[in-house]
Amino acid sequence: MTGNTHRSAIVTGASRGIGRAVALELAAGGCRVIVNYVQQKERAEAVVAEIRAAGHAAVAFRANVQEPEELDRLFAAAKEHFGGLDILVNNAGVGATLPLEHLSKQAIDDATAANVRSVLLATQRAAAAFGSNGGVVINVSSAIVMQPIPAQALYAATKAAVEALTRVLAQELGPRKIRVNAVAPGPTETDLLQISSDIRGFLISRTVLGRLGQPQDIAKVVAFLASDASGWITGQTLSVDGGLRL
Repeated sequence: MTGNTHRSAIVTGASRGIGRAVALELAAGGCRVIVNYVQQKERAEAVVAEIRAAGHAAVAFRANVQEPEELDRLFAAAKEHFGGLDILVNNAGVGATLPLEHLSKQAIDDATAANVRSVLLATQRAAAAFGSNGGVVINVSSAIVMQPIPAQALYAATKAAVEALTRVLAQELGPRKIRVNAVAPGPTETDLLQISSDIRGFLISRTVLGRLGQPQDIAKVVAFLASDASGWITGQTLSVDGGLRL
């Protein structure tokens, strides 16, 4: 995806899966990328090596985006390495498959911190870091918000919150030339997709295009939302699910 040349981006949770694909896609379009990770150092460094081998700029940086102090260091790294920030992709998060009777206060707090608090705190810092030309924030939601599945109440609730704050922050930050959008992937082939063959077959049968998503499917839409080609789009959640919701 072209259109992000000479821009700088932070992609949270970029060591694997959708985050990795987003980092690679943004870099391919000329964007300089901070590849954020928490535990997967070797994988993050492999993403950076792949980007650099293609002639683009990237840096791996460890930070737990749930924690304000670590976020401060992450955004300082963008300024140090690339002189500023233009794009934030809030991809980091956790799944939460728990039946209602097994939900605990700790599980609720953990999922909320990972999937909601991190987005709010990171966007707060991005808004302060963007220059006079504004910037772009892209949040990763999930098709589960509109396609409920049993034992996913907690995860669906946190992703619904992400979509709500996307709309509110688009209004709040629009006057500062900051666009805020979200993507809602359907089931996507990553190492985090732990489903049985029966469930896999069921999901494929419900998807109009007849397959599960690939990380690159999501990444291309994120790159579009990051580019000037989507300059008149804000406050939206784009479903990237192959027609699962139809």
